[in-house]
Parts: sequence; C-alpha cells; structure tokens
Amino acid sequence: MADHNVTAEVTPTERAAQLRLTYPDSENSWFVVDAFDKGSSITIIPSQNKIVGYSTRYSRGKLVGFKNYFVIYADKPFTKYSTWKDKDFVKDALEITGDHCGAVVGFSTKKGEKVNLKVASSFISLEQAELNLQRELNNDSFDNTLKKAKLAWNEKLKKVEVAGGTIDQMRTFYSCLYRMLCFPHKMYEINKAGEVVHYSPYSGKTEAGYRFAGTGFWDTFRALYPFLNLVYPSINVEMQKGLINDYKEGGWLPEWSSPSYSDIMIGNNSASVVADAYMKGLRGYDIETLYQALLHGANNEGPQATGRLGIEYYKTLGYVPYDVKINENAARTLEYAYDDFAIAQLGKALGKPEYEWGEYYRRSQNFQKVIDPETKLARGRNQDGSFQAPFNPFKWGDAFTEGNSWHYTWSVFQDINGLAKLMGGKKEFSKKLDQIFEIPPIYDDSYYGSTIHEIQEMVNANMGQYAHGNQPAQHIIYLYNYSGEPWKTQYWVRETMNRLYQPTPDGYCGDEDNGQTSAWYIFSALGFYPVTPATDQYVLGAPLFKNAKIHLENGKTVEIRAKNNSDENCYVNSLKFNGKKYSKNWLSHSELMKGATLKFDMISQPNKEKGTDEKDFPYSYSTDKK
Repeated sequence: MADHNVTAEVTPTERAAQLRLTYPDSENSWFVVDAFDKGSSITIIPSQNKIVGYSTRYSRGKLVGFKNYFVIYADKPFTKYSTWKDKDFVKDALEITGDHCGAVVGFSTKKGEKVNLKVASSFISLEQAELNLQRELNNDSFDNTLKKAKLAWNEKLKKVEVAGGTIDQMRTFYSCLYRMLCFPHKMYEINKAGEVVHYSPYSGKTEAGYRFAGTGFWDTFRALYPFLNLVYPSINVEMQKGLINDYKEGGWLPEWSSPSYSDIMIGNNSASVVADAYMKGLRGYDIETLYQALLHGANNEGPQATGRLGIEYYKTLGYVPYDVKINENAARTLEYAYDDFAIAQLGKALGKPEYEWGEYYRRSQNFQKVIDPETKLARGRNQDGSFQAPFNPFKWGDAFTEGNSWHYTWSVFQDINGLAKLMGGKKEFSKKLDQIFEIPPIYDDSYYGSTIHEIQEMVNANMGQYAHGNQPAQHIIYLYNYSGEPWKTQYWVRETMNRLYQPTPDGYCGDEDNGQTSAWYIFSALGFYPVTPATDQYVLGAPLFKNAKIHLENGKTVEIRAKNNSDENCYVNSLKFNGKKYSKNWLSHSELMKGATLKFDMISQPNKEKGTDEKDFPYSYSTDKK
C-alpha cells in the first residue's frame, strides 16, 4: 500500500473486525473488496455505505452448501462505485454473482483522513453476519475495539507468567503462546435467541451446538491439546462437544479439520485428543458418544483420512504392509498402535469391560512389528513378514510421513521402555539417541523427487538427524529420561530453544503447524513436556526462566522457581516439589492441578546421579504396575 500512500490497520473481535484506512489528499481514493473465485456474490448498497456478499471458496475437504457471508459498513459515503466480475467492471450493476466477483468503492479524501470500516462474517447467513457485527462491534470506535482486543489477549496470555529471562526469551515465549492460542478456530456462532449454533459442512444446515476447525491432530495431539487441558480446560470442553457434533453429523471424528474432513496426513490421533482430555479430568460432555466414535474410527476406513487406512491389514497382521500400495505404512502402524493405547486408557477409565479395552492394550504393542531387529530402527515390512529392502534409514517419506526412520522410530509414546528393550536395553537406547545428534543431516529425497522444506529445515538446523522443524521428532529429546540420562534432555532442550526459536519474523525453525511447534516451546520453557498424552504424566526437562507461574482455571497456581538459572546453569542439580526433595523424572498432572511449587537448583555441569534409578523413570506400558 506504500505505492499509494495508504496505511491500513485492523483490529479484531472473534467474528468481526474494524479496519482503519488512512488516505492521502486525493479526489480518487479507493478500496477494493475481492470475494474470491470459485463462486461468489457481492452487492453494493450506497444509501447505507454498505457492501454485503459471500464467497464459496475453500481449501480442502468436501463442504455441502458452504458460503462465507460477509457484511461491510463504511463511515464515509460512497461517491464512486462499481461491481466487477472476473477481469471486467460490470456497468450499472450493484449486485453481481459469478465465478469471481468483487466491488470497487471510491471517494475523495484529505491528507491523513481516516476511513473506518466495520466488517463481520458468518458461515450461516447474511443476517447472522449482521448480528455478529452488532453484537461484537456495536457502536465501538476502532480504538475501543483495539483496547478490548488487547484486554482479551492479555486475559489469555497472563494465565502463564514468566520472569527472569532475556527480553528476547520473553518475546519468544509470549509470541509462541499467542500463536498457540490461535488454533483451532471457533466455527460456532450465537443466534438471535442466544443459542450456540454452527454451519455443518456435512449437512449444509445450521445445527445446534459447538464446532471448531482449522487444526490437524497429527500435529496438535502431541502438546497443543495437552496444554489446553492443563491451562485452558474450559475451551477444550467446548472442543470435545464440537467433536461430538462432527461425529453425529459426518459419521467420523476429523483428523484434519479444514473445516471439514481433509484428505491429508495419517493416523487416528483424535483418539489421543479425546482420551487425554478425559484422563486429565475434563468433564461436562458426552464422553460415551466420543468413546463410541473412537471405536468406530479405530476399526474402519473412512473418507478423506478419517478412520484408518489399511485397517484390515493392521488387524490381521499387526501392521500396515509396505508392499500393498498404502503409503507411509510404517508410520501408520506406529501411530495406530499409540492411538490404540489411548483408546485403552479411556475405556479402562470409563469402566468398560476388560475384554474391550484389553484388546486395545494388546494392539498398542504392534509397534514391535515394524522395529527391525537388525538395525533396531523402524522399517517398512512386507505382507509376507519380510522387511522392505534395500533399507535406507535416511530416506524421507516412503514408509514414513514427512520424515525418515531416524525420526519415526521413537513414535512409541506409550511404551518407551518396550522400545528400549528391542534396542538391547537402556544403554543401547541412549546410544541410539546420541546417534541422532551425531550423524550428519544427510538425506534421501527420492520419494518426493525434490528436497521438501522439512528436509531443508533439518539441514539448516544443523543438529544431525534431529528435525525439530517437523512434529514427529519433537518429543525425542525428552526420551533420555527413560534411560537414566536426563541431563542429556536438559542440554538438548536448552540448545533447541536457544538455536531454533527467535522473536523475529522467521523465528520458527519449520512448520508452526496449528500451534504445535509453539506448544513445544511453551512446555519446554516451563520445564516439562507431555511425551505420552492420555496418561497423567509430564516428562521433566529444565526450565528456561528463573520464575514462572501457571494460573490454573480451578484457582490454584503452579509456581516454578529456578533462581540461579542462566545460559551456563542449564542443568538440574535437584528439584523440590512442595518443599520436599523430588527424584522422579516426571510430574503428575493431577498433583499439579492441586497447586504446586517446584524449586529447581540449576548448575553448570550435569548431575549424573539424579534420575538414573528405574523407579524414577516416566510411564511405559510395559513397566506399568497398575
């Protein structure tokens, strides 16, 4: 806009926004409304300084009757205006419908004159868009809306207070927290009667209740949803209610909602999102329906990446074969096994019969089927039981999803001890982890035919085969806690935060992906991370700040102190939990929810005695004594 000496500002509410346009001295100042291609409509109403319309454009999935309605009011009369269609103005037509429609509105302005626009949208109707505008913007000025937006964000961000870091660390932390809380977005609206309603992409109708979209569970089950369960549980109760509506209206739980079922990524990780919420104490929604939805998704193939592709092979062989033309098969096997664990955890917690949830615990051990005993790495396996050959552990894609065997081998969230046994024990397990950071970032991109950005980001990070820029590897650093070398976790957590996150426009080391990469940073900066969602545990790392407070919704506070924390003092010498010496390599969610004080003693050299006893290791299914 600098070419035209125009400044544009925007400040939001949830379903509306105000724009403030500052113009030069001109007889011909304009703004353009583009309703997009793939089907749109627009109407100019000069007597009300108003523009309304809709767009039917969307990115993924199959949406029934989708329209994104919008309404725009200006505080300056239109003196020149025209609709346009495709590449041409449409003479004397104030209303136009077609493939690609829009409007141009003009007026004369003085230097520095500000023109204000109020905008709102709805997925239900123009009338609902008007209602959203009236309810959320009312008679507020731009500055009033700006003030309310700032207060609304600060209300969310102040749930976590950190102090005692550098200004860049503070900026990075709150930028990550802000980005994390942008996802997923509310698809529901409030009608005239004050009822929660939403457009259903499955029926094309307005349905009752909550709905959310714009998230991929392949990414966000790992840390985003666990963080909501810890700090913002009430919004995740709404999200669980929204998932129920997805299931009732569409027949499946979404795995990637954009805003309907989207045929991308793998796994059945809605199981983790649902189970973790319940296991972390969330209530007030129909968990029975969600449980049935999980069972349905775990045993059937669904449309557009819902359910489980290759499920019949998985049920009969215990893995998805490499040679049956199902891509990313080893990755699917590993993720299905973890998702089965999440279902078992939920079934057991709900008091379902043991024959039911016991079967899913057995299926959770299917990860063993794709761990090659020769290389001790995950590997594609053929239908006849042989492992795929030749095997290149540096090959991205193929049997894996946006990664290679060095990344996906560790996706055994439910039983790290069981994985370590397959590698020859905890010492060999640790050595294998060490190799990730020792082997150069070499790669084979032949499956893709080019170097995809995730590969390039691993190379740029220069941390060996550790590819933090994509989600499958992000928990790996914490796994030293399972082999008695937690100081290595402490070192690599700090290295990753310092090297791969910055408070700059290019401050992410790769895909931010619906808030997951941000959630990793937020958890890690606080000193712990949810390696195994659907359990009560967080695995310890080391805090970044000298002081932090988490203000829980139940009124309790988790206070984290590390007074001598610094760049040099990045190792944990000891930890006191509520004043008592604490030796475990993990924290209990249920204990944190009671309110807690964690006091870390930080030192510059690793304490190689702390956290080495197996009784202090985090949860693994194979060592669970319950």
